[in-house]
Amino acid sequence: MKRLIIVSILMVLPMFSFASGGSIDLKKSGYDIHNKDSLRKGFDIYMAKCASCHSARFMRFERIAQDLEIDDMESKLPYGTKKLSATIPAAMTAEMGETAFGVAPPDLTLYTNYRSSDWVYTYLVSFYQDSNSKTGFNNHLVPNVAMPWVLAGDQMTKTEGEFRTDMRDLTNFMTYMAEPIRPFREGLLKYVMAFLSVLLVVVWLLNREYWKDIH
Repeated sequence: MKRLIIVSILMVLPMFSFASGGSIDLKKSGYDIHNKDSLRKGFDIYMAKCASCHSARFMRFERIAQDLEIDDMESKLPYGTKKLSATIPAAMTAEMGETAFGVAPPDLTLYTNYRSSDWVYTYLVSFYQDSNSKTGFNNHLVPNVAMPWVLAGDQMTKTEGEFRTDMRDLTNFMTYMAEPIRPFREGLLKYVMAFLSVLLVVVWLLNREYWKDIH
């Protein structure tokens, strides 16, 4: 019994540590993985701002081009990548990132599944200028964050609404990237529900026919 209690406590503790990871309420990302314009914009932002440090080694350019209807994907491939079948690489190695920032930048393929889309969006819009920080910026959600704020220029030159739209597009792309089959699965749902509705009527009529003479 004592062992069971200890195991239960150990299973619950990570939930509390995760919940206490941020000191502010999460903002709604409002992602829409069926909005291909948003996904394409998010992909462009990811490649321009995120791929220098973060890999996405479970996501292939070929799949992105097909799903997001990007005809000129060859022109968007990073330097050194020659095939559409390649996954998204990081410009720097994990060792370089650990030396520069004190921690290796994580792979972002499944990050919205790990943290949630709302967490990622809140993190992106929570950076602020801080003269006491080594990078000049800090983050309300993750205080003393190691990541340099590569989107500082966009945040300072664009209106708040424009910047939040960009971050929503970026979050949207990362949400799609974590589960690229999801748009197809959700699109198929309406056909499945229609089939089950028709089947329900047929089954109900058949049941009534079988039982009509039984009292």
